[in-house]
Amino acid sequence: MSDVRSDAGTDIEPVAMPRVDDTPPEEAASLAQRWYVAFMMCLVYTLSISDRYSISTVLEPIRRQLHLSDANVAFLTGVSLALFYVFFGFPLSWLIDRYSRRNIIGASLIAWSALTTATGVARSYGQLLWARIGVGVGEAGGTPGANSLLSDYFPAARRPMALQVFALGAPVGAWVGSQVAGDLAYRFGWRTMFLLLGIPGAIVGALIFLTIREPRRGRLDAQPHATAPPFLDTVRFLWSQRSAVHLMVAGAITALWGWGLMWWTPAFLMRSYSLNVAQAGSILGPVHLIGGSAAMIGSTWLLSRPAFADPRRIVRWLGVYIAFATVVTAVIYSTSSLALTRWLFWLYIPALYIYIGSSFGILNNLAQPKMRAMYCTITLFIANVCNLIVAPQAVGFLSDWFAPHGQPTAMSLRLAMLCLVPTGFWASWHFFRSARGLLEDERRARSIAR
Repeated sequence: MSDVRSDAGTDIEPVAMPRVDDTPPEEAASLAQRWYVAFMMCLVYTLSISDRYSISTVLEPIRRQLHLSDANVAFLTGVSLALFYVFFGFPLSWLIDRYSRRNIIGASLIAWSALTTATGVARSYGQLLWARIGVGVGEAGGTPGANSLLSDYFPAARRPMALQVFALGAPVGAWVGSQVAGDLAYRFGWRTMFLLLGIPGAIVGALIFLTIREPRRGRLDAQPHATAPPFLDTVRFLWSQRSAVHLMVAGAITALWGWGLMWWTPAFLMRSYSLNVAQAGSILGPVHLIGGSAAMIGSTWLLSRPAFADPRRIVRWLGVYIAFATVVTAVIYSTSSLALTRWLFWLYIPALYIYIGSSFGILNNLAQPKMRAMYCTITLFIANVCNLIVAPQAVGFLSDWFAPHGQPTAMSLRLAMLCLVPTGFWASWHFFRSARGLLEDERRARSIAR
């Protein structure tokens, strides 16, 4: 076996690939244990998305009650959550790559659930702002830890499928954050809604501490005993993996486009069609739950077919669907027909989910074992800057700018959202570009001689 040298000039020592059955018996997880962990991590992701997304459902009631502009309410929701979510992710991922992922995930879940409850008792703009910042601090430890943990329960060939199952937490969480949150807010008010949504996290966090075992890191890979590299070494190696860079950017811009629009969609429906918070949630909730879950399950089955054994086909397929869904969103936010909009959501919203698990699965195969949490964090950092900071704030500023006499209207919000629509084509281009050199980059990450 010959030496392999990354494009960044970092030598990677070749290591013989171990067989999965070389794993010591005391470390081997049964099939039931693996899928129990996948289910629990999916539940963590569900709570993360529901706690994060629920505030977009009550964006309009909060804006009216606190007398805010669109730009102000955007800062209160998206930007406040992102400030610490994107920056705390790096130190937390440094800890995840070195210490117990189970403990960090459980503690993070309990922390952000408590702060979701605190959102409901906030009585001023400032208190609400600090509560949402705190939710971001907790959530920063959830997804990177779950991705790293699952990669040591499932071998490389099964990671895209396992992480696609994990990603089912996104449509389920979005359903809770839209329909369930909308019903609760309509019946009891938005403050009580936050109080009720924060309770389940403490229970799930305790179960994680009590029922999940921390596996030996990298035990299913070529480098099971490697130590976690310094941050700059990880960044240099990542930069040498051009397919990984394009895949990260593709996911980030997909989040900018798709989730950026979705942040404002409940408010768009309320203003454009005179709906209340429960009615808007009842339109979006079933599409997230049924359409999103069907997209995740269907794409999981599709990606398990022999035709998609080549990961290049996966990313090209993602590029095609994102481009198609971009055209759909152009119609949704320009038509004045609620009936047409309802149907088109079934084509657009599934696009928010099909790329998550498959993209993370491929990214984990492009990373060395001790780099996975940091890869995930860098991806989430870029995606959440786009999704939580750039997109909602840009739409809010544009809506205020388009608004007559500084008072946001249905038309001003519609025009602002249409400005965001074309970014979906940009994301599609990066998916196609990531296919180049993808197989070579996977071999480099596994230290297999070409």
